[in-house]
Amino acid sequence: MTISDPVGDMFARIRNAQQRNHSSVLIPASKFKKFVLDAMKREGFIVGYEVIKSKKGAFEDLKVTLKYVQGSPVINEIYRVSKPGRRIYTRFDSLPRVQNGLGVAIISTSFGILTDNEAREKKVGGEIICNIS
Repeated sequence: MTISDPVGDMFARIRNAQQRNHSSVLIPASKFKKFVLDAMKREGFIVGYEVIKSKKGAFEDLKVTLKYVQGSPVINEIYRVSKPGRRIYTRFDSLPRVQNGLGVAIISTSFGILTDNEAREKKVGGEIICNIS
């Protein structure tokens, strides 16, 4: 089965696992997903991830360790902004502030995958991947 939006699928898996209070979740691996997870780890939304071999053979999975504070998940809301059918691009001076700076927007820029604060510091815009709060 082909997934039309692999990054959106990753966010749905993370959201579903946290609703069920799982400690970790398995996601099919890709370089782009690793870069997005790196940004989430830098901002403290996940504990980390590791690359493991899939039981299916040559494929790899990402085992994402989810983060909880006093039993409640750190990620309250995570959703995809730029979708395959409609890409959303922005300049650095009009980057969104997620919940007045309490949340984070993850941006795909020419410098790689950055958070909104890192993109403002480097003065680069790009495609808004998701908003996390």
